[in-house]
Amino acid sequence: MFRHGCFVAALVALLLATDARVDAKDKSFRRTQAQSAEGGKQAVAAMAKIGGAGHRTTVGEGEARIPVVVVRGTPYEMGRHLGRLTREDIERFIPAAMAGLKAGVGVTDQTLQETWARMAAYCDDRFEQELLGLSDASGVALSTLQAVHVLPLLMPYSCSSIAAWGKATEGGHLFQTRNLDWNLEVGAHDFPVVVVYIPTQGIPHVVPTFAGVIGAHTGMNARGIALSEMGDSPDREAPYNANAPHFTVFFRSLLYDADSLGRALEIFKGLPQTKRYHFVFGDGCAEHRAVKIRAHAPEPPERRLVVWKDNDPTDEFAPAVLEDVVYNDEGRGAFPLLKRDYGSLNGEKMIGIANHIPIRGSNVVDVVYDATALRLWVSYAKGNREAYKRPYTLIDLKTLDADKDGKPDLGM
Repeated sequence: MFRHGCFVAALVALLLATDARVDAKDKSFRRTQAQSAEGGKQAVAAMAKIGGAGHRTTVGEGEARIPVVVVRGTPYEMGRHLGRLTREDIERFIPAAMAGLKAGVGVTDQTLQETWARMAAYCDDRFEQELLGLSDASGVALSTLQAVHVLPLLMPYSCSSIAAWGKATEGGHLFQTRNLDWNLEVGAHDFPVVVVYIPTQGIPHVVPTFAGVIGAHTGMNARGIALSEMGDSPDREAPYNANAPHFTVFFRSLLYDADSLGRALEIFKGLPQTKRYHFVFGDGCAEHRAVKIRAHAPEPPERRLVVWKDNDPTDEFAPAVLEDVVYNDEGRGAFPLLKRDYGSLNGEKMIGIANHIPIRGSNVVDVVYDATALRLWVSYAKGNREAYKRPYTLIDLKTLDADKDGKPDLGM
C-alpha cells in the first residue's frame, strides 16, 4: 500500500539545510537523550520520587470495551504514568509497527531521527517531556518513540469531519465527528487506548489514540474545544515540510491551551504548516460554533489558509451548506443526511452519518464528540473489521472515575 521510495533521497536533500533554531533545540534535546541513556541508577532513583498519578480502567461492555487511562501531573510525570500503565501494549505494538512502517515507507533510522530533530525544533516542549517519560517507564527507546511520531508526516491519508450546533442539533449542543481513515495493515487499532490528561498546568483533555502514541489525531478538552483533521497531500508533493510541528503535535498544544475557538485559531495561525490539510475546530462552550479550515502549505501565502464559517457561500461545497454546520467529507454523502436530520442531530444520528462516510478499507477509528456536554463516543476497528462496522463506546468526562474513589476524575 506504500508508494514512498521517493522519500529517501528527497528527505536527505531537505535535511542538508540547517537553521539556528533547529541546531539549538536539537543539541539541547540530544543532551537530554544522552543524560537519560547514561543516567542508570540515578534515573531509577529520580523516578522513585516522581509525583503525579495514573489509573487504568475499562469503559463499555462486550465488543465495545475500550481501555481508558487517566494521568495527572507534569508532562514528564503524565508520560511516565502512561508508559507504566500501557507498557505491555507498547512493547507488543511499537517495535513491530516500526519495522513494518520503515520498510514500507523506505526510510532509515538515521533519516527518521534527523527528521525528528528538525520537526522537534518547532514542537511544544511539553510534548517532548511527555515522550521522555513514556520512554523511561515503558522501556522502549526514546529514539524509537520519536520515530513513531515522525512517520505520520511521511504518510498520506484522508479522513472526514462534521460539526453541527445551534439550530441544527438537539438541545443546541455542538456535536463533532472524526473519521480516521489510515492504514489497517499497521495494526494500531488492535492497541487502542483513550487517554485523559489532567495536567498540573493547562486544560484537562482527552485523546483517543494507540499504545505508545501521544500525538493527537483528534481530541477534546474540558473547555469544549474539539479538533479534527483531514489529510490532502498527494505522494508527488513529498518531501513535506519538516520545519514545522506535525498536526498531531500541535493538536496537543491546542488542547492544553485553547479555552475558546478564537484562542485555538490564534495559536494555529502562528504555526508553520507541514503539508496540505483540512481541519475542523469546534467550541462547544465559550463561543458555541465551529469552523472548517483549509491549510495548504505549498500554496502561495494569499491562498495558504482559508477559514470557512457555517452557511458560507464561499465554502468549497456551496451551495451544499447549512446554518450551524461545517463539514468536509470529500463528497462521500454527508450533506443529504445532514439536511434530512437538520434540527434533530444528536449523538446517535451523528454516529450514523460518521458510519456513512468513511473510506471503506481503511477506517481505523471513528469518534463523535458532544463538546457541550463533554462526552464522546468512540469506535476502533478490530482485526479486519473496520470501525464503522463496530459498536461505539460512550465516555462521559463529567462522570469518569478511573481511580474508583467515588469522585469524578475531572472534579466536575
